[in-house]
Amino acid sequence: MPTPRKHPDELRERAVREVRTTGRPITHVAKNLGIHKEALRGWVRQAEADAGERDDRLTTAEREELRQLRRKNTELRRTNEIPKAASAFFCGGTVRHEARC
Repeated sequence: MPTPRKHPDELRERAVREVRTTGRPITHVAKNLGIHKEALRGWVRQAEADAGERDDRLTTAEREELRQLRRKNTELRRTNEIPKAASAFFCGGTVRHEARC
C-alpha cells in the first residue's frame, strides 16, 4: 500500500503550473507556498517528463507499468516455487534437473 501523500494533488499542480508559466525560480515559488524546494523541483521534473520534455526520467504511466510488472514478476516467482518445493519433497529432499526422481 503506498504511503499517503503529504501535499494534496491540487497544491502540486498549482505549484508546477506557477513555476512553468511564470518562469519564477523554484525556490521562490516553494517558499511562497510553504513547500520544500527539492520536493517542488521533483514535481516540476516529473511534469516535464510526462509532457515529453525530458528523456532522463520515466513518465508517470511508465512508472506505474513498471510497478505492475514487478509485482506480477514477484507473483510468478512465488507461483513457480510451489512445484519446485513439491518436487523436492516427493523426490527425497533434493531438487533434480532430470525428469524422473
